Amino acid sequence: MPNRTVFFVSDGTGITAETFGNSILSQFGARPRHVRRPFIDTADKAHQVVREINHTAEAEGRRPIVFITLIEPEVRTIVKEQSKGLVLDMFNTFIEPLEAEFGITSNHRVGRFTDVSKSQEYADRIEAINFSLAHDDGQSTKNLSEADVILVGVSRSGKTPTSIYLAMQHGIKAANYPLIPEDFDRGAIPASLAPFKSKCFGLTIDPVRLNQIREERRANSKYASIENCRFEVKEAEAMMRRESIAWLSSTHKSIEEIATTILRDLRPDRLMY
Repeated sequence: MPNRTVFFVSDGTGITAETFGNSILSQFGARPRHVRRPFIDTADKAHQVVREINHTAEAEGRRPIVFITLIEPEVRTIVKEQSKGLVLDMFNTFIEPLEAEFGITSNHRVGRFTDVSKSQEYADRIEAINFSLAHDDGQSTKNLSEADVILVGVSRSGKTPTSIYLAMQHGIKAANYPLIPEDFDRGAIPASLAPFKSKCFGLTIDPVRLNQIREERRANSKYASIENCRFEVKEAEAMMRRESIAWLSSTHKSIEEIATTILRDLRPDRLMY
């Protein structure tokens, strides 16, 4: 989709608009130019965005796509009525029907992160992030009893990004521990993890893909060689089977898909928002 721009305009961070908008655009295999404009919460800011949208429309010769999550009526009206873009109102599309269904008016609260200092959910997420960073890559085995999940797998199989995503998005305290050749020689998971085996979840990966990832990190090393990658993956998967640890391959799955599977299997209560 050449020469096409998509705007994500929000009175908050714009994360909701961009996430939802990208999900929709992916149905068309679209890779347009992205422009995020957060904190558009006054008429002046709305007019500035409208000028930018209209300038883009003239420069590209086609109207931009504009995803908006705007609560303030005046701001929303300016963008919807004065811009030359195809405006898709992501909040109002759902809010008005729900107001009619519930028989009440929404609180029209701007932004997801209002009053974060008073939010226990936000505090829990910060605590989970700190926990996950402290327990990344097996650097600490203290307080593993507090972990919601312990990810195990060979180095570079996706444990760290999944741990951080679980913490940031769901407030999950996720530790992760790399399985190394010494673990395979012993034929059992590390002793420090044994008491918490019920919390363990394994990640594996296709050896060829692992080889590609490791070559970028440590080229032409034994660590990155295809033979070693095949050996480590084979041994890790065998260990997970012996220890009855649930696992999945991260090769063709996004972090979001991996995290959702982990939540479904280990903490189904966290799927209830």
